[in-house]
Amino acid sequence: MLHQLDISSARQRLLAREITSVELVRSCLDRIESVDPQCRAFLHVVAEQALAQAQEADRLLQSSDRNKPLLGIPVAVKDNVAVVGEPLTCASKMLERYRSPYDSTVAEKLKAAGAVLLGRLNMDEFAMGSSTEHSAFFPTRNPWATDRSPGGSSGGAAAAVSSDLCLAAVGSDTGGSIRQPAAFCSCVGLKPSYGRVSRYGLVAFASSLDQIGPLTKSIEDAALMLQVIAGPDSRDSTSEPALVPDYSNQLDRPISGIRIGLPKEYFVKGLDPEVESAVRQAIETYKSLGATLSEISLPHTEYAVASYYLIATAEASANLARFDGIRYGLRVPGDSPHELHANTRGQGLGPEVKRRILLGTYALSSGYYDAYYLKAQKVRTLIQQDFRKAWEQVDLILSPTTPFPAFPIGKMTDDPLDMYLSDIYTISANLAGLCAISLPCGFTRDPKLPIGLQLMGKPFDEANLLRVAQAYERNTSWHNDKPDLPSP
Repeated sequence: MLHQLDISSARQRLLAREITSVELVRSCLDRIESVDPQCRAFLHVVAEQALAQAQEADRLLQSSDRNKPLLGIPVAVKDNVAVVGEPLTCASKMLERYRSPYDSTVAEKLKAAGAVLLGRLNMDEFAMGSSTEHSAFFPTRNPWATDRSPGGSSGGAAAAVSSDLCLAAVGSDTGGSIRQPAAFCSCVGLKPSYGRVSRYGLVAFASSLDQIGPLTKSIEDAALMLQVIAGPDSRDSTSEPALVPDYSNQLDRPISGIRIGLPKEYFVKGLDPEVESAVRQAIETYKSLGATLSEISLPHTEYAVASYYLIATAEASANLARFDGIRYGLRVPGDSPHELHANTRGQGLGPEVKRRILLGTYALSSGYYDAYYLKAQKVRTLIQQDFRKAWEQVDLILSPTTPFPAFPIGKMTDDPLDMYLSDIYTISANLAGLCAISLPCGFTRDPKLPIGLQLMGKPFDEANLLRVAQAYERNTSWHNDKPDLPSP
């Protein structure tokens, strides 16, 4: 059952030579073979390559290079983060046959830390979706109930971690795409502050919102993964040239006296009763640990969804213009350049991606720019100001991660607006550039479905965010529960 280990436990056993990386990787590969036909988390598995990396890790574990933080640890990567020589499809027909000619900065850092990369994880096409139903290849299913969505767009990453197909995963978060699937699948999902992790090699969806982050089995593992992938990068002009703290060393500091805000706009009608009950119990846990909790207001919350979906779609329409059938990717011939372009995008892009490109192009078009895109940017500024005022009163903000637990596959595909509203608690952190994390805080009764607790912190205050999250995890046991799936 080596696949059930978290990074910290596996690392201790590897360094003590109780297990080998080859044994650990084989256990994950066997688990993938046994379980993934039910979950469909992976788009591509590189078994031979992973075993070769594990053999090299075992060699290094017997040398002076054995202290690399992820040496021999099997990790999987969302299919919009470039890994040289591997597919980079973004779960789209447009890039179905494309392989990355280079490594993203995050992939470089994972490799330098000794991680064993298992393969590519499924997602909503070009990260546009909240259910992983918009993959061009197949939907991913929630390991806790395979008729339910695992969330999105990093649904493959969350399902893989939750069902022990890998020890950790890397995803991307544009409006909640790490945190929402982490909540639906009962794992830890961390969205770092905008600029904390390099976006070089991340296929852009909305460049002012996108951020790469880890999905893990514990807060301790999230701190370790962030330590590895964070830091400035000259290849990303939005990368913040700030020193990266030692997150792991700060995890066990007491949280007595920490000020936690409860936004009144987040605890309103429409919040599932069982979700609210679990979050309220978490509030009581924090009170018992010495935290001070108080109600705050984020008055422009009601405009966050509209603002986000104008900004994100506008940026997407610009970013996806590069997929034109001429430079790379799918090419569907036509009798003219216009026809080639139309044929390629018509056949290569799925309905949700087309919808967002159309929305964004409309918002940016002459005569509508001021009414839609510019106004959305002004609302974004007001939302950022809400948070700046909140930070004068509190150190962190607590809320549900999602308004409801995992929904049945197919339930929301006919009404995109319902799907968009599922991100109501997560998108503000992206609009304001905050760090935020989702961690398990309970389950619904029938069926048993995970519930996520969200903490949001000041920009570049991940150390404090992780410390407060660790205090809750250490005093609860929700993260220890596993979905009922067969073992190899």
